[in-house]
Amino acid sequence: MKIAFAFVCLWLATGVSVAKEDANVQIITLDPGHFHAALVQKFMLPGVSPRVLVFAPEGDDVVQHLKRVEGFNQRAADATKWEEVVYTGPDYLDRAMQLHSAPVNSLTRAADSVDRASGAGARGAVAPPSPTIVVISGNNARKSEYITRSIASRYHVLADKPMVIRPVDLPKLEAAFAAAKQNGVMLYDIMTERFEITTLLQRELSMQKELFGVLEKGTPDDPAISKISVHNFSKVVAGAQLKRPQWFFDPDQQGAGIVDVTTHLVDLVQWEAFPDVSLKRTDARVLSARRWPTALTLEQFGRVTGATAFPDYLSKYIKDGVLQAPANGEFTYTLKGVHAKVSVTWDFEAPAGAGDTHFSVMRGTKASLTIKQGKEQGFKPALYVERNASVPAAAHEKALRDAVAAVAKNYPGIDLRAEGDHFLVVVPDRYHNGHEAHFTQVTENFLKYLRAGKLPDWEVPNMLTKYATIMQAYELSR
Repeated sequence: MKIAFAFVCLWLATGVSVAKEDANVQIITLDPGHFHAALVQKFMLPGVSPRVLVFAPEGDDVVQHLKRVEGFNQRAADATKWEEVVYTGPDYLDRAMQLHSAPVNSLTRAADSVDRASGAGARGAVAPPSPTIVVISGNNARKSEYITRSIASRYHVLADKPMVIRPVDLPKLEAAFAAAKQNGVMLYDIMTERFEITTLLQRELSMQKELFGVLEKGTPDDPAISKISVHNFSKVVAGAQLKRPQWFFDPDQQGAGIVDVTTHLVDLVQWEAFPDVSLKRTDARVLSARRWPTALTLEQFGRVTGATAFPDYLSKYIKDGVLQAPANGEFTYTLKGVHAKVSVTWDFEAPAGAGDTHFSVMRGTKASLTIKQGKEQGFKPALYVERNASVPAAAHEKALRDAVAAVAKNYPGIDLRAEGDHFLVVVPDRYHNGHEAHFTQVTENFLKYLRAGKLPDWEVPNMLTKYATIMQAYELSR
């Protein structure tokens, strides 16, 4: 596969002329190591320059990233046209941060991984038009530094979760949001699960009071909201077996299980339970938290990383030759008095025909809304509505049909099917676009905010509340 690594000359003179075709939003990809960095580019983005500037240390992480993007460019259907302009010098971070301000000089460096077969070495004057978005999705050990530096350089930042992996970094995130406001730029995290159709419909139906009533308070043993997900280390992404970096299994670089995927689940609890409401960190109180490992043999570790031995930094997690990956976590907490539970489990791989799974329930005073994604559902998420015993069946069905009719104005084609003592919300296949497509939707949404000049008022306080909640759980789990 041909990868377009380039020699880069970044022309930074004041008054440099930018071609009209480049007068779009510019994306900078900074140190990509997670496959999510490439998924932002799975489809072309209107109003975004097709030329993407990549700054990264040399190594397999950036190689794998570029292969994924090249795969999007070469696929048979909906092929993209990204041009990746790559700089892999040891000063990659400083160079990325200087694009708007550095004096004229040659920042040319030959990337060792240039496509030598074709002699590729495109040189060009590259000046990032404004606005510029830095996409950060990779090794999380330096994420706080990357965010802080990018905001100080007056770049907008679209960061993969988690933006914080340890409590000491929380004040840095708070400072970054304050600096973003002062510098007139936006900092946003990539919350793809808000775009999953059954989750969207669960939220919409929970706001139909005649059907749902109001959200119950629940108890620690019987929360009003539960979100449980199961993920797999071995999986197929963009049609190919995913190769994970070895550092993905190190909590000091990726983050412990209780601070990783739980970010999505806490975000959904906030987003569904208190839609468009600004929350503060004192609204959340973690009651209990626990973490546990997933055992991986060296053979399994090698299958997903390509490694032939465990790296030294994982030695403290190896017992009798087996890696005890600290990947799993769950906690129960209250949010404005509502009891919620989030739980994340990692397996090595899913059964044949299956994939990552999600279970979610919201309990209202009149009905419960439940998402299941098991064998019975063909491993595709399905939304069920169950009436509370205190509500007459006829009244429940009428309220449900009225609610679905109201929601269908925004989601044409959704319907109902009775299944025993509950109803299934029938969702046309066109809405099940898959996890990978959600990255484009998040990015398009961020671009909409960018062009409007602001985030919704509740987004920043709720991001801070989300990470403060998770850090509470992190500390309590220890």
